[in-house]
Amino acid sequence: MIELLVISRLLEYPDAALWQHQQELHDALAEGEALNLQQAAQLKDFIAALCGRDLLDAQASYSELFDRGRATSLLLFEHVHGESRDRGQAMVNLMGQYEQAGMEIDSRELPDHLPLYLEYLSQRPAAEARGGLQDVAPILALLSARLKQRESDYAVLFDVLLGLSESNVAVDSVSKQIADEARDDTPQALDAVWEEEQVKFIADQGCGESEITSHQRRFAGAVAPQYLNIGGE
Repeated sequence: MIELLVISRLLEYPDAALWQHQQELHDALAEGEALNLQQAAQLKDFIAALCGRDLLDAQASYSELFDRGRATSLLLFEHVHGESRDRGQAMVNLMGQYEQAGMEIDSRELPDHLPLYLEYLSQRPAAEARGGLQDVAPILALLSARLKQRESDYAVLFDVLLGLSESNVAVDSVSKQIADEARDDTPQALDAVWEEEQVKFIADQGCGESEITSHQRRFAGAVAPQYLNIGGE
């Protein structure tokens, strides 16, 4: 599904290459067959709106949206395991899937970063890719609901992914469940998290241990000679 690769690129930190190669994204959407007319139009409108913005403004908005707090993190296991030790084994298992598929990733890349996971699925047969989306459908619905609360255009990308998954997870239902959820990206919330982690760090040090937690980072992959360059579907 080349459509998954397009969405993967759109969910990465926006850079000048995206602006320069936006026509390739439109061409790829025209080539793909997985989207209905409404979904294709939504993605085209998103690309036009994003690339119509000033690059620095788009980058600042992206960082505010995905790099502050954990509620809208693009790290999948953040929403499943948090900082528990189970996350490490889940990372290893996912890395094994990538290796079995012949996909190599940079040592700095976190395997559960959604754009990377979508790139992996884009190289799998359509049925397998759809199953992979179904595996993370509850997370996609949660992110869509939270992004709609924040009136972000990025929500449409998650709605399209849910449509491609053919999952029965309903965003409207999730939206109702999180209606009273407190945001974690406010200065007060971020300060509280920082203070909590400082206390935890000091406590761990006092016990002779030093546990380094994994924090969000931006996926920084090199741009291939062709912006959309895959070896599969």
